[in-house]
Amino acid sequence: MILQHIVTNPNIMVGKPVIRGTRLTVEYILKLLGNGASVADILDEYEGLTEEDIRACLLFAARFLQETSFIPLQETA
Repeated sequence: MILQHIVTNPNIMVGKPVIRGTRLTVEYILKLLGNGASVADILDEYEGLTEEDIRACLLFAARFLQETSFIPLQETA
């Protein structure tokens, strides 16, 4: 299953979810994508990372959000 690419360990990145075998957090990969980096850009930058690793980050985030309640964000002036 693709989510096996994501692991947590309290001794790695303070327990944040990371891509297995790396110190790249799911949060970091999502921020790269959100700031306009393409999957190809990320793969070029991080040797050994796969497209499936990045898809696992997206799926992990989607599953996390599915189980979360939200409070509407307020716009700032």
